[in-house]
Amino acid sequence: MYENILVPFDGSEGAAEVLHHASEIAHWADATLELLYVADTTRDSVTVVEGRTVDALEQRGEDVVDEAAKTLDTLGVAYDTDVVQGNPAPTIVDYAERYDQDLIVMPTHGREGLSRYLVGSVTEKVVRLSSVPVLTVRMQPDETLVFPYEDVLVPTDGSAAATYAADHVLSLAASLDATVHVLSVVDDSVLGLDVRSAASGEESERAATEAVEEVVSKAEARGVTDAVGSVEHGSPVEAILDYIDSNDVHMVGLGTTGRTGTDRILLGSVAEKTVRAAPVPVMTVAEPE
Repeated sequence: MYENILVPFDGSEGAAEVLHHASEIAHWADATLELLYVADTTRDSVTVVEGRTVDALEQRGEDVVDEAAKTLDTLGVAYDTDVVQGNPAPTIVDYAERYDQDLIVMPTHGREGLSRYLVGSVTEKVVRLSSVPVLTVRMQPDETLVFPYEDVLVPTDGSAAATYAADHVLSLAASLDATVHVLSVVDDSVLGLDVRSAASGEESERAATEAVEEVVSKAEARGVTDAVGSVEHGSPVEAILDYIDSNDVHMVGLGTTGRTGTDRILLGSVAEKTVRAAPVPVMTVAEPE
């Protein structure tokens, strides 16, 4: 399913654990990892050493990827390495698209010491900008990563973007023989107390049920042997997080849609908040423009 997997890497502990997770995926998919270090040109990194002008960040990048390559050698993963200069988020996105990467794997919140270019804002920018699916991994001391994914959650609101993302995630789940959980959330907070709101609530419930049934049907058509659907009420993000915890979900797949200028708008910010908060890997898939 994946032939080339891009891993932006900075050598920190959190990034190292993500590298191991990406290696597991690469082993399963028989894919090649592309280990990328971006020397951030938005920072002053040039210095003089023994009379020579040296880019300290670029030199550190060479050291970081060389060290990571030793780990990949022990893991037996096919890989390439590269060190480039640029503004990290757009450089990562451009690199993935230019070199036909099938998946980007990045940490969202690393442990102490994770370089700032991979923390929060840059990863979120990559999610917003990338036309390539992005697997984000929120590393915390008390969290672990599981692969192969045995339980995959596909939230849907019935939109074209959510449906497009579901197609990709269902293909992955079918290949892994994973159980697929399809969830749609009716946000009661947007409904009032009058009769019109009651009618709107019934319409929202019906739309959510239809959205779930559509994805479950797609899952079965793709050969998923175990697909379950659920409609919940409440805050979408809280409902997603509660479902992950209650059902031992190993990975979540969501859609992104549209662009305003250079920023991709995430579905009602639900995807963005899920990327930030989910204790399991989250795959975001962009709907083509």
